[in-house]
Amino acid sequence: MLGGGLLAFLVIPVIALFVTGSPTDWLAGLRHPITAPAMLLSLVTTVLSLGVLVAFGTPLAWWLGRSEARAARLVETVVQLPIVVPPAVAGLALLLAFGRRGLLGPLLQGLNIDIAFSTIAVVLAQVFVAAPFYIQAATTAFAGIDENLLVVARTLGARPATVLFRVALPLARRGLIAGAALAWARALGEFGATLMFAGNLSGRTQTLPLAVYTALESDVRAAQALAVLLVVIALVIIIFLRPRRGRHRR
Repeated sequence: MLGGGLLAFLVIPVIALFVTGSPTDWLAGLRHPITAPAMLLSLVTTVLSLGVLVAFGTPLAWWLGRSEARAARLVETVVQLPIVVPPAVAGLALLLAFGRRGLLGPLLQGLNIDIAFSTIAVVLAQVFVAAPFYIQAATTAFAGIDENLLVVARTLGARPATVLFRVALPLARRGLIAGAALAWARALGEFGATLMFAGNLSGRTQTLPLAVYTALESDVRAAQALAVLLVVIALVIIIFLRPRRGRHRR
């Protein structure tokens, strides 16, 4: 009974998103001028942030998954920190690190690079909050690889890079794909850190969640349409991941 009450609490708000509007209202909302720029910006920035995560996070996850050193466990703890840090705190931390008056501000100014309140800031905010989801999934996938397979590859003369790309990555691909999907979804839904670090500038830093926030002030239909879109994307990703997780466990 208690579990059913919690389930109802989780389900009712999602149902409300769909039943309090009609497809006509959603289509009208999607035609709102705020929608197209936000969708395009979200698509571009999340693809870029996912590319950064895969390129830099995969080698890190490989080391975390195969290392028994205490330093690896410390690094893993630091990597997981953005999960529990409030998004507003993450945004403030990024601003104090990369803003004009931040820790690296003078260096970036010398290189004529202005990150805060730009599209680059959106990507960095997404990378910061989504990194734990990809790295943790990739670390678990790499840790689950049979050590004997890696030893055989090394015995046959394979270099470390060859072992990673030709042996480890194919064996861990399901976990990597799952982590990438979760990270992309988290980047797509990022709001607080983006607002603090990148602002809410239409066509420049206004992603879909920020567009929902903005549209709510003037056109509830547009806000609801974007919210429904984000929920549908989340449901698709969850459905996509569930069978893969099951096969991975088997």
